[in-house]
Formats: sequence, C-alpha cells, structure tokens
Amino acid sequence: MTEPSPVPPGNAVTLHGLARAFVSSGLLSIASAEALSRQATAHGVSFIAELSAAGDVHASDVARTLSTLLGIPHVDLEALDPAQLPADLLDPKLCRELRIVVLGKRAGRLRVATADPTDAQTLDKVKFASQAGVDWAVADHDQLSRWFDEAARRTPAFDPAQFDFSDTDPTDGAGLTAVEANAIDDKPVVRFLNGVLLDACQKQASDVHFEPYEHSYRVRFRIDGQLREVAHPPPFIKDRLASRIKVLSRLDIAEKRVPQDGRMNLALGTGQAVDCRVSTLPTLFGEKIVIRLLDAGTARLDVDALGYEDEEKQRLLDAISRPHGMVLVTGPTGSGKTVSLYACLHRLNTPGVNIATAEDPAEIHLPGVNQVNVNDKAGLSFAAALRAFLRQDPDVLMVGEIRDLETADIATKAAQTGHLVLSTLHTNDAPSTLTRLRHMGMAPFNIASSVILIAAQRLARRLCAACRAPRALPRQSLHDAGFDDDMLDGSWQPYRPVGCNACHEGYRGRIGIHQVMPVSDAIRALILAERSATDIARQAEAEGVRSLRQSGLRKVRQGLTSLEEVMALTNA
Repeated sequence: MTEPSPVPPGNAVTLHGLARAFVSSGLLSIASAEALSRQATAHGVSFIAELSAAGDVHASDVARTLSTLLGIPHVDLEALDPAQLPADLLDPKLCRELRIVVLGKRAGRLRVATADPTDAQTLDKVKFASQAGVDWAVADHDQLSRWFDEAARRTPAFDPAQFDFSDTDPTDGAGLTAVEANAIDDKPVVRFLNGVLLDACQKQASDVHFEPYEHSYRVRFRIDGQLREVAHPPPFIKDRLASRIKVLSRLDIAEKRVPQDGRMNLALGTGQAVDCRVSTLPTLFGEKIVIRLLDAGTARLDVDALGYEDEEKQRLLDAISRPHGMVLVTGPTGSGKTVSLYACLHRLNTPGVNIATAEDPAEIHLPGVNQVNVNDKAGLSFAAALRAFLRQDPDVLMVGEIRDLETADIATKAAQTGHLVLSTLHTNDAPSTLTRLRHMGMAPFNIASSVILIAAQRLARRLCAACRAPRALPRQSLHDAGFDDDMLDGSWQPYRPVGCNACHEGYRGRIGIHQVMPVSDAIRALILAERSATDIARQAEAEGVRSLRQSGLRKVRQGLTSLEEVMALTNA
C-alpha cells in the first residue's frame, strides 16, 4: 500500500485529498469517505471534524494519518502535565471553545495541539487572538476530550452556601418590569442562577428543576436520569429568580397563572453557548421552572454512538435507507427517542435529500434540515405541518410524536406515497406499538402497508469504568433475571457500582438498551388478522428479535451496566 506523501504545513489540502488519504491508508472505504465528504459540505465543517464526530476511524489512527500527511508532529496529551504548560499565552475560554491546547511559544510562534489542523477558521481565530504565528501539533480527538473533562473537574465546585442573600429585598418579584429584572446582573440572585447553570453544565445534567414549596425552595439536577438535590436557597427569592429566568427566555414575567414555554441561550464562561429550553408551571406556592440543557453535540451523533448491537444497528440502517415507509422509535419520556431520530437524520442529511421535521419544540438546530415548531394555539399542529410538508417536495419527514389519529393518518399516507417518515410513540415495547396504533383508530391494512420497523429503547446508567467492581451473584438469581445456561458459561462476571470522584454513585453516562423489530411478512399477516401484542412478540422472537430485557442482559454481560439497572428498566 502506498503511503500518502507528506504535505508542507503551509500548503492547502482539499477535503477530497484528505478523504483520498484515509482511503489509501485503508482506514476508510470509498463509500464511507464519499459520504463523510458530502456530510462535511452539508454541515459546513471540515472533513476531519465530520470524521471525528462519526467515529468511523479510531482517534489515534486519525491523528497519526494527519501527522504523516501534513508533516506535523503528533503529541501524546496523556504524557503532559497541565501544570507545566503556559497558561497566559491564550485565553483559556478560547482554548475550551476551540478544543485546543497551547504547548508553548518559540521565536514568536505558538505551538498548539489540535485534533483538526485543517480547520482554517480555528487557525484564523488563534492568530487573531494571539497576534502570533501558529505551528500545529496534532492530538487524538479522544485525548482532547478527556483533557477538557479533567480541566472541568479541576474547576472549584459550585457551593450554594457561598451566596449571601441578606442584601436581597425579600419582596414579591411580581412588580418587576422586564427592564428592572434585566438590570440586576450584580445581585446575588443572578449570580446564584449563573452558578447553578454553570454547575449543571459541568456535571452534564440534562435538566435543572427550581421548585417552590410553602416553607422551602429547592434546586435539583437530573444527572444520568436521576434527580439529585443540589441547593436550598431561601424561599423568598423564588419570584425574583422566576422573573430573571423569564426575562432571559423572553416570557411574560407578569403572567403567573398559566404555563409558559421559552428558550434562552447563555454564555456561562465555559467558552461555549448553552441552549436551554424553559418551562414554567404554576403550583400552589409559586412557579416551578424546569430548564432543559440542550447539547448541540447531540445533533451530530451518529447511529454508531447509540449503543446498538451490530445486528440491531444494521436493521435500523436498512430501514432508513429505504425510499419510503414509516420507522417508529418508542419508549417513555426521557428514553432518548429524539436523540435516536436526530442520529438517523444526521445519517440521511445530504445535499440531495430534502428533510423536514415537525417538533414540539425543536430541541437541537440541525443545519440542512427544515425544522418547524408546532403551535397548537396558532393552528400549526403536527397534522397541519405534515400537510404543508407534503406540498414542499419532501424526501424524509420527521414527526416529533404521533399523538392522535389525524397525525397518524397523514403520516401513514405519506409513508405509502413515496416518503420516508420517522416518528416516536409512547409505548412499552415494539410489539405493543402496533396494537397501540390500532387502538388509536388506524386501519390494520394501513399499519401493515406503512410501518417497516419499530425500535423500542430505554437508557440505562453506564457503570463507571474507573471504579466498578466484580460482583458474585447466585446462579439461580441470574437464571431468574433471564440468563440461560449458554450465557452462564463462566467467561464473564457481573459488575456492581462503587463510586469515585469521576462518577455519580458508581455510574457515569448512559447507554441505550434497544429492541429493533422489522415488520416482516409474517408480522404483517398478524397485523391484518388483528392479533394481540403477545402473538406479535412471539413471532418477532422466532425471527431473532431480542426483547428489551434480553438486550439489557447483553449489556450486563459486557460489563457496561449493572443487573439492578436492567431489572428496574425492563420487564421479563
């Protein structure tokens, strides 16, 4: 195999040249390289950024290939001590935003480590900020992520007790005007809100709950699916805090009688802008406010990152590659359905495909995708949006949720007339989804002729790899959980959570548990015969479809989660 010839650092390298280098190195197939090149163009990013986000090539292989191709050094960040590196050559906020590490300065030129030395915008920003030349070194994308994760953990923890509210006027905030509420940036209430949101981002919380009670007020974070109390500020700040949040999210601060929904975008000093979805709800003792922290990186997730087993992933990819039909993702609230849909759209999003989505609301902005927020009060329902989409020459339609017969009927007709339709439904597993559609009023022949695949899912907490410990369980207990004799062959052992400084109660992050059921001819016959979900589940099992419990047990066997977590999330 011919090695790609080194290119001087100053020379321009086209995306096609980089793609060709990875193909000639044997790291990418021609089809994968072409797809990544198209996606990079559609998303307005470099080929290396798209390749790193997709995860098709190991980060170390990407770095070594770039080092050879561009003729620049490859640096091992794990061998460096952050305390020994210069901290005053470039703004740390900019370094976090650009994901770069300044290694030093020599002869008026900065030496900077990056995972993507082909990113011209990053180069321009560094040059402008430092007023100096730049010599790149290439680092593993994974090592850079860990570098900044460790830096965030070294940041002093948020301490609610440090906030002194003694100079805050304990009066009702209802009288504040928008101008007044927006002008209290130096007040403890505002500093408290900023501290809470920054701490939530650093702890990778998905939601922040502000909850008023008669004699108390509490703040909770949802981390890895679990709610945890983090602060108990004095209850008299509830109205001023609510007013501040409403101003930032452009809500009516004088309206406390009805729920409101809004969005805000905050720069919290971490070098990144955090997009937040805000929901207010009147309760007996004030407004409860929930802020959902939306990770823009979620939109770049690919199907490979969702935890599917190989055969499950292939079934899903085969379904979304078909020209028409309906693919449904099901599960309870908070099970990651929307992320799965975004991952599918990310795979489908190319310049030659017209994609439209109707969401309530659109959680993540997807470049190249036409996204619509439904507004029932204005008459823009899911059904109305779908009808409008069908007049706009679509190829792929995504409906945030099928809630009623009208939406289901229009989505079905779209799937039957040459469109690929993706949507979600709240059901317990894949087989019960088909009976749920029938109970909504859909005709069996419409269900059988439109639905091509159903993916049910849950999110299980992932065991912390740094502190998990082996656990001895009686063989009978494993049998009762669902393991058969073939799985209990002595080649593996279950693990239990322990807990350390790097995790939350022995868990860090979450992993998907999936049941992916293609609608085969035999299952279509059962639908037309209006058979029960139990009959459909029995046929799916005969065709090799694993239940959610069986899928979860495979994750236990792989050491990714605990048996208790799977037992709590799935039915036998």
